[in-house]
This record gives sequence, C-alpha cells and structure tokens, in this order.
Amino acid sequence: MPATLDYNGDRGLRMLDIFERLNKGERISKRDLTVYYGVGEKTIQRDIEDIRNYLAEKHGYEPDATIKYNRGQNCYYLVRFEREWLSNQEVLAICKILLESRAFTNEEMNRLLEKLLAQATPTQRKIVERIIKSESINYIPLQHKKPLVDTLWQVSSAIVQEHPLRFSYTRQDGRTKERMAKPLAIIFSEFYFYLIGLQVYAEGDAFRTYRLDRMAHIATLEEKFRIPYRDKFRDGEFRKRVQFMYDGELMTIKFRYFGSSVEHVLDRLPTAKAKQRDVGVYDISAEVYGDGILIWLLSQGSQVEVYAPEELRQQWLDEASRIVASCDAKEGAWRQ
Repeated sequence: MPATLDYNGDRGLRMLDIFERLNKGERISKRDLTVYYGVGEKTIQRDIEDIRNYLAEKHGYEPDATIKYNRGQNCYYLVRFEREWLSNQEVLAICKILLESRAFTNEEMNRLLEKLLAQATPTQRKIVERIIKSESINYIPLQHKKPLVDTLWQVSSAIVQEHPLRFSYTRQDGRTKERMAKPLAIIFSEFYFYLIGLQVYAEGDAFRTYRLDRMAHIATLEEKFRIPYRDKFRDGEFRKRVQFMYDGELMTIKFRYFGSSVEHVLDRLPTAKAKQRDVGVYDISAEVYGDGILIWLLSQGSQVEVYAPEELRQQWLDEASRIVASCDAKEGAWRQ
C-alpha cells in the first residue's frame, strides 16, 4: 500500500511512523521501507540510527530498550516494546480463547476483539481478522445475556481493597436472597465467572461460590476486612482442586481408570497422580473440593471405578445404577 502522507519530504513524520511500527512489534526491513517511503536505504539507515540514539538517551538505564537487527530475517525490531505489546500470534490466540469462552455479551465481545485486533501490526491485522471472522459473526453469548465487564472490575477492586460486598443473589431454583460476603477471588470455569467469598453470618463466616451473572444490586461497603496471610485464599490451588465450581470440603479421591490414554484425566484433575497397573489400567488419586467431582466421574461411564472415600463411592454406585435403570427403561419404551 503506497504512503498517503509526505514521508519523503517530512523526515520527522517518517521517523514517527517507523517508530510507531516498531513500537507495535512489527519487524521491518530497509528494502521494504525504501519502497514504502520512497527514499534511499541510506536515508532509512540514518532514521533508524537516530531513533536508536534517542532510545539510548531516554532509556539508557534499560539496556534492552533499543532497536536490534536480525540477520537471519534481514529485519529490524524494537526489543523492549516488543515484549510490552502483544504479537500477532498472541492476539490470535487470545481472540480464539475469548470467542470459545462465550462469557461476554455480543457488545462486550465485539469491543474486546476490536481492541485486541488494534494490538496487531497493521500488515498482519487483516490476516487475524479473516481467521476469526466466521467465529465472531456466528458468536452466541450465554443465555443470561448480562454484561459483566464492569461487574468484574467492581468485584475485583473490592477484592484488592478488602471491602465486603452486599448484593442480591438469584439461585438456580429462581429464589433471590440478600447476601453479604468478603470477596476473595474471581475464577472462570465452564463458561461462567465465579466469585469466591466468605459469606457473612451472625455467628461467623462460611465459604461460598457465587456466579457473577446471578449477582445484582452490588454495593461495595466502606468497611474493611482483614485476613491473615497464612489464611489467604490461594485461588490457584483452589482452581486445581475444584470441578464445576461446587464448593465443599477438601478430600482425597481414589479411583481406577480404564482407557488407552490417561492424559485427559491428568489434564482435568491437575492434582492427580497416576500409577499404571496394566496396559490401559491406572490407579488415580487426587485432591478435590466439593461434590462436583461426582458429575465428572459419572460422565466417564465404564472407564472409571471409584474406591474412596466411601461416601463418594456409594454416591457414585447409586447414581450409576439410577442412570443404567433409566436408560433401560427408555430403551424398553422405545422398543414397544
């Protein structure tokens, strides 16, 4: 695309444009720049050296804040800003993950994608847009259709500043109640954002999870709460041990897995440890919170056999028997 401004006659404008392209993470060659700006290679070389000298003067305390040359690719690139801006590949990856999450309304998703695409270099932006075009056009948000960006910010600010929250919460059965909680963390899981908090009772606090889209009339209270460092909520550790965001007590489960690959089990349960007993047979143990693990175990059908704890094993046996009986009844009705 030919230049539309007088880059040939206005050296300052040309240097600003070169710096902006480098600043965005673009890798540029002298040959391409001579064609684009309509000047000689020596002129481009002087422009680059002056930009490099400027950076050395202004950012001398950061030795990597400079323009470097890649001989293999025959191009120049800006080191410090390359790390601060997203690369084209990173923009594409984040756009794909965002679209797959389905977590935001159409308006929020379009705004996020637009801003992410603005991070890509001008020469590659159209490529990224073409790759995600079909997904973005056919994007279907979740049924609640509630904007969440502002709510995420309000709740996150309360977490950092240690302010309790008061809100109305609509449960899965449709009942709405007023709640007050000490916010500890926000976790994204299975299409939804969740607040992890301590629900405030007259007699003490109780650990609870709340879906953000079910929270309304959120008020950040002026008072503050303090949690000793040793008791701080470790959201990373919690995330590794929770399934489908069911809260509950921490427990160690044990089951046998029958399958050709144990990889998906280890990916699903990050705390899992597997010991191979035979070809396609593994003994698995893992730490998990709550009863959500039962949903996953049942979804594995005959590939798992639960051993411990005993209460979970009994639940698994009862639910598995009920599912089999229900399937048999439906098959019998169909045959009739």
